[in-house]
Amino acid sequence: MNEELGKRRSATGSAAWADALLLSFAQAGYSHAEPAILQPAEPFLDLSGEDIRKSLYLTTDATGEELCLRPDLTIPVARDYLASAKAGQPAGFSYLGPVFRYRGGRPNQFLQAGIESFGRQDRAAADAEMLALALEATAAFGLTDVEIRTGDVALFIALIDALNLYPVWRRRLIKDFNRKVNLAQDLERMTLATGASHNEYEGVLAALAGSDRKAALALVTDLMSIAGTTNVGGRTVEEIADRFLEQSTLKGGALPRDALKTIKRFLAIAGAPDDAVTQLRALADDAKLDISAAIDQLESRIGFMAALGIDTRATRFSTSFGRGLDYYTGFEFELHSKDNGVEPLVAGGRYDGLMTQLGSAVPIPAVGFSVWAEAVTRLGHQPAAGGSAS
Repeated sequence: MNEELGKRRSATGSAAWADALLLSFAQAGYSHAEPAILQPAEPFLDLSGEDIRKSLYLTTDATGEELCLRPDLTIPVARDYLASAKAGQPAGFSYLGPVFRYRGGRPNQFLQAGIESFGRQDRAAADAEMLALALEATAAFGLTDVEIRTGDVALFIALIDALNLYPVWRRRLIKDFNRKVNLAQDLERMTLATGASHNEYEGVLAALAGSDRKAALALVTDLMSIAGTTNVGGRTVEEIADRFLEQSTLKGGALPRDALKTIKRFLAIAGAPDDAVTQLRALADDAKLDISAAIDQLESRIGFMAALGIDTRATRFSTSFGRGLDYYTGFEFELHSKDNGVEPLVAGGRYDGLMTQLGSAVPIPAVGFSVWAEAVTRLGHQPAAGGSAS
């Protein structure tokens, strides 16, 4: 690790904060990881949010494989873990290195530090530990008065599942949860949808009404095969199937008023985590929805947070909080400076579905966070070399 730190010292002018941060992560039991800078582009194109996908630096090798400069380190660390002998076993990794994104006027190469934890089944405890370590990382730079913003996409998924919506709406709402403008537009469309309008594809829409995506794709594929075509107007079979599914759902009428009211009430819950639990249980009782497992997980996490010394009353929880990355499946959080609350100092969360999407044969729990080095070094002070964040 000395050679790597030497490179960072040359790049940053001082490695005191890097030494201190990596030492604190090592003392917490996280091994140092150094993923390759050049990565396959496909995982980022398929699994990350729009903000990362549109900012990639792409290239193609001699075999035709599309590659990119790593835009973050979570997916590269996860890929290396899955390719190692530790795959499937509990393991934790820390990192500090450059990432590359187009950021419109700001430096497109910048440093990112962080932790990724794989394979732990005690999810609530692992979530709380990530938040505690993130707070220690910011404290190492003298940033102790930070705003803690948290959410949990698993609660939203549990709510949508309990409402038993059309499959196309379920998939669309969950996908758009991290994109607030899209989610608001979807809810508005659900409110205004009507089955009165005529459509030239009435027969196809009727056949697809209430179908899932797999059935819709099979039907559209068969129809297009019969017609001897593979795309229409530049749209793929998958895109056409999705469009038909959407139209068939709209044709069936607006979302039931009670379901829409429940979703909007859910998304309005915000405040201290304990208060949110109370409101969520009241909502579940009033709407007669079984989302108790997701609420129990939230309540357990709050307990572990308190046990680690985190002031939960000073933590802001919001059911509508999301980070814009498609692979998050549960707990999400950001730490912000109270003097400059727009740009996060640290951000992270749980992404249990990522490992199977990257090729794992079995699901592997995963949670982690990233420290935005340029933000914490600009707003804080550099700790002494060899110091600890704990």
